[in-house]
Amino acid sequence: MKDMVQSAELEVSQRKGIKVTQPRVWLKNDTVRVGLAESLCTYVMMVFGLGSVAQVVTGQGAFGQYLSINLGFGLGVAMGVHVGGKVSEAIHDYCGGNLTVTGVKATAGIFATYPAPYLSLLAGFIDQVFGTAMLLLCLMALSDQKNKPAAAGNEPVTVGLLVLLIGISLGSNSGYAINPTRDIAPRVFTAIAGWGADVFRSGNGWWWVPLVAPPIGGVLGAGLYKALVELQHPALSEQVGGLVEETAPLRNRKTPVQMDVCEKPGYVNC
Repeated sequence: MKDMVQSAELEVSQRKGIKVTQPRVWLKNDTVRVGLAESLCTYVMMVFGLGSVAQVVTGQGAFGQYLSINLGFGLGVAMGVHVGGKVSEAIHDYCGGNLTVTGVKATAGIFATYPAPYLSLLAGFIDQVFGTAMLLLCLMALSDQKNKPAAAGNEPVTVGLLVLLIGISLGSNSGYAINPTRDIAPRVFTAIAGWGADVFRSGNGWWWVPLVAPPIGGVLGAGLYKALVELQHPALSEQVGGLVEETAPLRNRKTPVQMDVCEKPGYVNC
C-alpha cells in the first residue's frame, strides 16, 4: 500500500512538472533494514528503562522510586529518544567496585530481571506468562480496526502507557521482562562486564524464565483476544447487508411532490 501511494504521488508530481529526487536507499535488503530498526528501538527502550533503574538504585531513593522505573520503561517505549549519562561511574561509586548479583549493594538487577526473594521459580514463570499475555491481549485490541483501535498517530504513546500500566500493576514480582530481548542481552553483558556467572545462577537459575515464558504468554494473550473478540466480529457482508436494510426505506420514501404526481391518472411507475 505504501509503495502504491508513493508511486501515485510521483506520477502526479511528474505531470505537474515538478522534479522529484528519489532518496538513495543504502540497504536494499528488507530483512537487514528491519533488523537495524528493531535493534535501534530496543536500544532506545533499554537506555531509558535501565537508566531509570540505575538512578533509583544508585541514588538510594534520592532520584526516584519504583514508579520512576515504570515511567522510564513506559516513556522509553513511547518516545524513542536517545538518553545519555555516566551510569558506570555511579554504579562503581555505589557498590565500591564490588559487582554483585545479590545482597544489599547488588547492582546486577539494574540491567536484567531477577525474582523477588519470596517468589518461587514456578510462580515467577506464571507471572511472566500472565504479564506478557496481558501485553499482547491489549496490543491486539489497540490494533483491531473493527473494534476500538488506538487513534491514528497516537499508537506509540498508547503502547508506552500500556507498558507503564503493566509495570505499575504486575511489575513488582520479577521486573516484568515481558520480552526475551529485554533480558538476555543485558544479562550476557553483566556476565562479561564483571558480575560473572552468578547472573545465570541467581534465583534458582532464573535466567531462562524471561526467555521462555514471554513467547508462551504472548501466544496465549493474542489467541485469547482472537478467540473471544476478533473472530466474533460480524462478517463484512453482514455489515453491508444491515446497512442496505436500514437505508432501503429511505430510498423508497416519496416526497410530497412525487406523491402528487403518482396520484394523477396515467402514472403507473410510481
